[in-house]
Amino acid sequence: MRIHRSWLYLAGAIITEVMATLSLKGALNDPALYAVVVVGYVAAFFFLSRVLRAGLSVGVAYGIWGACGVALTAVFSYFIFDEPLTLMMLTGIAVIIAGVLCIELGGRKAEAE
Repeated sequence: MRIHRSWLYLAGAIITEVMATLSLKGALNDPALYAVVVVGYVAAFFFLSRVLRAGLSVGVAYGIWGACGVALTAVFSYFIFDEPLTLMMLTGIAVIIAGVLCIELGGRKAEAE
């Protein structure tokens, strides 16, 4: 199975955006992490631009990028910063995942037509 490079770029955008966001919280105690914040957000937008250049539609790319960023940031902040992760939040993450699937499947259907 060959993964289209747009998905690899999208994974890079998600990972670097989550890294930057988590570093923003960490920078409150360690200001050196602001460098990671800047590099992470610049890298995220670079990767997102590559996603769009590779042909993924902006609605699908941005929807998945944003939704995955929110869900992963919430989960990782639970482990890294001991922030709460309630049943309501987990339910929201499940809804985000369902929304991402709807966006992806809807995007595929539109491309096929």
